Amino acid sequence: MKVPVNKIIPFSSVDGPGNRTVIFLQGCNIDCKYCHNPETREVCIKCGDCVKTCPVGALKQAANGDILYDENICVDCDTCIKVCKHNSTPKCRYLTPAQVYEIVKNQIPFIRGITVSGGECMLYPEFIQQLFALAKQDGLSTLIDSNGTFDFSKHLELLKATDGVMLDIKSFDENDHINVTGHTNKTVIKNALFLLETGKLEEIRAVVVEDLYSAKNSIEGIGKLLSKNSDNKNIRIKIIAYRPIGVREQFSHYQIPKPEFLNELKEILSGYGFDNVVII
Repeated sequence: MKVPVNKIIPFSSVDGPGNRTVIFLQGCNIDCKYCHNPETREVCIKCGDCVKTCPVGALKQAANGDILYDENICVDCDTCIKVCKHNSTPKCRYLTPAQVYEIVKNQIPFIRGITVSGGECMLYPEFIQQLFALAKQDGLSTLIDSNGTFDFSKHLELLKATDGVMLDIKSFDENDHINVTGHTNKTVIKNALFLLETGKLEEIRAVVVEDLYSAKNSIEGIGKLLSKNSDNKNIRIKIIAYRPIGVREQFSHYQIPKPEFLNELKEILSGYGFDNVVII
């Protein structure tokens, strides 16, 4: 089994507790207007635009149309990503779980665990399950970073190998969620409750973009949903400020939320009894 891997970050302190290796899988099933990693959304269509613009010749196009990427020459200027009109990257590699884990093992014992993200990693649940099985053999913790649109209750074997899920709630209001992502949030809310019940909810993530939806109403909804059971008060909630870095040009005009407003949102959650609230 091979899936498209966008990149692997050896060390990260923001994708779960402790120092972690993060695997970003290529492809996404929703279309967030404020997407900060649009190059992870689609698979390369081999148009060749990136080959023509690479300043160091790290890209070539084979006779069969394949884009050949030489990571030893690449200077990570991201020119290829900037010129791509198809929300993709020529740096993507197709790897098996074993091949990915060979890369992960280079970081042991300097990491606590691994996190699989995207794009949307739940496009490839079997791949994640096999990768996590390898990680568990070495005592690593395993986390999934997901937009929540795939029903986790249908992937119980995967959850057995998963220590927790970091779940995005793009907006609590369904109409706003559709406006932001082009996708309903019915499964997202269902997943939040299911993961709570099964003890697999690691954290909730909410990106604040006031130009697109009422973040205050959304945070209120999240607070009410999670506070129904007092045992849920230790769940980490991340309030993430929109930033235009990496956002597609046509959507880069949204306002960056002010610290005062972000703190106001944190106070709303504190009012529901949540103390583990992080603003980033």
